[in-house]
Formats: sequence, structure tokens, C-alpha cells
Amino acid sequence: MKKILISTAMLATLALSGCTTTGGMNNNAGTAIGTANEIGMNVFKSAIDNQCRSQIEKQTAWRVASVAMTDTQQEAVKSNVCGCVSEQAPQQVTLVELGNAAIDSQYRTQLVTKVVAKSLQSCYTRFMK
Repeated sequence: MKKILISTAMLATLALSGCTTTGGMNNNAGTAIGTANEIGMNVFKSAIDNQCRSQIEKQTAWRVASVAMTDTQQEAVKSNVCGCVSEQAPQQVTLVELGNAAIDSQYRTQLVTKVVAKSLQSCYTRFMK
């Protein structure tokens, strides 16, 4: 009988202590979601940067301007322009689009191409003046 009473008391104590928790588990879950979101966004920005560098080299204006630049200057301009494009990318996509891009690689490629096309020219113009 004493064992049952002690067991019941311990279970009640554990159950009630769970009620008094200040939300530590929820904070950890929120942190995990935030971290996953940051990782996803970093992967997306990296894909944007790669696509941007590929697209910038295909532009006639870049081919003409890059002739007069050293390799270091070309890399600096690419970094500035594609950094601008990568920073604008989150404002141009919805969470639904990002979710779809995380699941479907073909959709991700299309989304990255669309985002780069939208902002490459404005960023390029800003840094090539």
C-alpha cells in the first residue's frame, strides 16, 4: 500500500511540475523553428547568389564593362550586385513559395530564376553607375 501511495505522489508531483513550467519547451520549439527558417533562407539566398552570378555573365552590358576591369574588380562588382539581389529575395517570395521550394527542386529552380530576373537589373544598374 505504501508503494502505491508513494508512486501516486511522485506521479502527481511530476504532473503538477509540468504545469508550472515557464514555457521552456515552447521556447525551444520556437528556437528550432527559427533556426530551420534561417537555414532554409540561407540555402535560398545561396541559390539566388549562384544564379545571379551565372546570369550576370550572360548580360551584354556586363561583358562590355568587364573588359575594362581586373579580376578583382569583376569579383567585387559581382559580389555587390548579387549580394543586393540576395538581400531583396526574401521580400519577393511568400512563405508558401519557400515551402514549395524546400520540397520540390524543380520548383526551387523556377523560383530562383524568377527572383533573380526581377531584381538583377535594378541591382546591376545601382552598382554600375
